[in-house]
Amino acid sequence: MESIAWMAWTLPTGIFFVALACTLAVMTYLAAVYPEAERVGVLSIPTTRGDRLFISLITAAVIHLLWIAFFGTDAIATLPIGEEGVEISRLWLASGISLVTAVLIFRTV
Repeated sequence: MESIAWMAWTLPTGIFFVALACTLAVMTYLAAVYPEAERVGVLSIPTTRGDRLFISLITAAVIHLLWIAFFGTDAIATLPIGEEGVEISRLWLASGISLVTAVLIFRTV
């Protein structure tokens, strides 16, 4: 475990990497079962599912960075779990916005 000790392995970090791995697995499955076809959307350029995933991930990174810059990462609530409770960060709101944005990108781009 010392080889990965440099990484801040928190629950949100773990959830992010598991979700990213699952997303890549689903995209690989979809590419194998349903071959990709380029589609022209609101950007007026042909895009594939992989292109739209990349655009979604970059957009999510920008949303999170802007969220941290303007709103910070303070806790918005504390769940009564355990002795000290579990704090819910404002970043979960940015994650929700990113998810909605990703759905819109996949539907329109």
